Amino acid sequence: MTTPNPYTQQPATAFWRSAVAERHILDIENIWQPRFAIDKSTRISTFGSCFAQHFGRELRKRGFDWVNGEIAPHAASEALRKKFGYDLFSARTGNIYTTSLLRQWLRWALEDAAQPGEAWQANGRVYDPFRPAIEPDGFESVAEMRKSRDVAVAALAHVVRHSDVFTFTLGLTECWRRVGGEVEYPICPGTSAGAFSAAKYEHVQQGFDEVWRNLRRAITLLRRARPGLKILLTVSPVPMTATATGDHVLVASTAAKSILRAVADAATKRFDFVDYFPGYELVSQPPARGMFYSANMRSVNAVGVEFVMQTFLKSITPAPSAADEFIGALGPPEPARNPLGAAPKLPQAEEMDALACEEEILAAFGPDGGRDA
Repeated sequence: MTTPNPYTQQPATAFWRSAVAERHILDIENIWQPRFAIDKSTRISTFGSCFAQHFGRELRKRGFDWVNGEIAPHAASEALRKKFGYDLFSARTGNIYTTSLLRQWLRWALEDAAQPGEAWQANGRVYDPFRPAIEPDGFESVAEMRKSRDVAVAALAHVVRHSDVFTFTLGLTECWRRVGGEVEYPICPGTSAGAFSAAKYEHVQQGFDEVWRNLRRAITLLRRARPGLKILLTVSPVPMTATATGDHVLVASTAAKSILRAVADAATKRFDFVDYFPGYELVSQPPARGMFYSANMRSVNAVGVEFVMQTFLKSITPAPSAADEFIGALGPPEPARNPLGAAPKLPQAEEMDALACEEEILAAFGPDGGRDA
């Protein structure tokens, strides 16, 4: 008797034709089976690159227990809270694009590691090198800047110790560091504030080994502070604004996302308390045909964000949920459709509110001066 080969025993989701090509993107099923339970009583914190702002906001809108370590003044309007970096992440850390920057913040918060005394200046105001966009008009003094960051560091420590699930969106592999040291900045010095000096700052392109090593160390810090903490990773589907590698930005962005996705995969295989949610795949891969991006081909539009969130909700909810209603509203699936056919017609959707992303400022230094950034 002939022994069946392993592929004859695989489910339909293991084959591209049945799982992807013959399905509408909105009808792709079983793309994520959560490793641990998440519901509205789960205390969830969110940090990472710009796309993590969508995730945190949508969790709050849907009534999840989003952990907020730095609550804005009661009288502050929504626009004012956003302007000053409240409610974007679970603490006012600003965007944390890399695993090394995450580790740096966690060392400050959980190990009481010394923070650099550096401050950036612009137009007579003081800016935090590690949160350059958190005070858009700058601080009055270095002391005020340090006090504000101390609050954020304490808030991060509180959030970690009071979360059930810590979500982190990996965004970049390129970074800027102080020459000869490990101090890292979320943006190139001299772009938003400060002054660039090749003698002081260097560009670093992190490979798989460095990204993975820093993620492991960050995970160790998280679990030491909060035993039993679950970690949910995502990869941002937002391409890079600019690169300093010398490569074409499309090539550099693809390389970066590939490394980050591989690191996320390594983490889920290494740790049973780490999971990965495939928002990156849902938005950026061929089945979506680019329909979830805005005209600039970077920003994820409102339909894309809603689709990602509804896929998340449907995956964590055994019974039928609002996800089915959303997918139904966009039209029936198209089985056996031509995989090379035109993208399906989607309802018009207003653009999402602009995210607070330090990286976006890099577009202003391009040949078009940041047009359509």
